[in-house]
Amino acid sequence: MASELKRWQIGDVKVTRVVEQVAPLPAEQLLANVEKARLAQHAAWLVPHFMNDAGEILLSIHALVVESAGKTIVVDTCMGNDRQLPQGMGPFETQFLEELETVVKREQVDYVMCTHLHFDHVGWNTMLVDGEFVPTFPNARYLFGRVEYEHWSTGPEDENIDFTHGVKPVVDAGLHELVESTHRITDEIILEPTPGHTPGHVSVKIESKRARAVITGDMVHHPVQLAEPGWSSHPDFQAERAIDTRKDFVARYGDTDVLVIGTHFAGPSAGKIIKDGDSCRLECD
Repeated sequence: MASELKRWQIGDVKVTRVVEQVAPLPAEQLLANVEKARLAQHAAWLVPHFMNDAGEILLSIHALVVESAGKTIVVDTCMGNDRQLPQGMGPFETQFLEELETVVKREQVDYVMCTHLHFDHVGWNTMLVDGEFVPTFPNARYLFGRVEYEHWSTGPEDENIDFTHGVKPVVDAGLHELVESTHRITDEIILEPTPGHTPGHVSVKIESKRARAVITGDMVHHPVQLAEPGWSSHPDFQAERAIDTRKDFVARYGDTDVLVIGTHFAGPSAGKIIKDGDSCRLECD
């Protein structure tokens, strides 16, 4: 595996990060309108966890296992093995599933929550068995946002959406549920609409014993986008809407006690938003 397990305790809720892989890449490969000089100004808090000394940003692909009220929820399921992926990626052969099962056995997962349906968030929804992709978590209910699912199942094709491997086998098995963008999974786990990256994108709020956290999904790919919410990600489907969502997110959670857990944040993967003049930074423990 690319990184060790990391755990957080939010009141009675436990969250465990399981990494599929971490990769450095030029900032412009992810961020559509990044300003290199401005990026360098953020190096003091980005290096070494979120950016390396060469100025490459670090991107993590990981799942988050959330344990709440006796239920186990896997939030996003990375890229998966044995499939061709967009931009010439894959097929991969990682040890992700073995690592996940040190945290929870496949059969013990109650819910799989996909923040959206891009290929790197639905990959391990399924696994290859005897030449056929079948649901990885046979006893789970797979929760897909209604807006998200209905848009991609009836709308234009997009190379980032993997219905064939990551969604259709789940639907065919009758394991999926379409949920609203404010759906409550348990009393402690509630969805929050954060559209823009995709039309029905959601983040996941955690509230337990006065402790609070939020799992971002791809509302933000990299911590620098909290400081520079106008820097779009190339895959953003509705770029202007995504910018507004990031601005609202920073306004809502900046200078609060909310732990922000980034679905693609490398290193410690989580921290609190500290406002700093006309910008901010992610401060990690």
